[in-house]
Amino acid sequence: MKKIALFPGSFDPLTMGHLDTIERGSKIFDELYVGIFVNTNKHSFFSVEEKVKLVNDAVAHLPNVTVISQETELTVTTAQRLGASFLLRGVRNMKDYEYEREIMEMNRHLDPNLETVFLVAKTEYSHISSSLIKEVLLFGGDVQKYLPKNVYEAIKKR
Repeated sequence: MKKIALFPGSFDPLTMGHLDTIERGSKIFDELYVGIFVNTNKHSFFSVEEKVKLVNDAVAHLPNVTVISQETELTVTTAQRLGASFLLRGVRNMKDYEYEREIMEMNRHLDPNLETVFLVAKTEYSHISSSLIKEVLLFGGDVQKYLPKNVYEAIKKR
């Protein structure tokens, strides 16, 4: 039986931490979907279409990774539609873990057969988030080392 996972997120912007989780997840699962979802609590820097292109370009070297977008259904529903038995999530710290655990428990309530797999962030990425990256960019700070090259180039063009 194929191990199929969904890695949902807003990926706005995709960071090196996200990319590292995707690369590591691609080694664990036979198929990995990166789901670009809308986070109603966040203001987007890139459009959904731009994010799909940027993420596709960043993961082009991973043959078992497919990028999708979804704006109108629950993560659990998307996972079921894709045939995914696993949700992949990255965890940077205890605050992330507490937040992700709440989501995991709700997803488990909605679909007891959907298992959440946490990958702990590498130390060099444990302090970065898309929100922090956007904040630093707003004030002209250098975040190049925390972004895939294509994402950094897209931000520079803005």
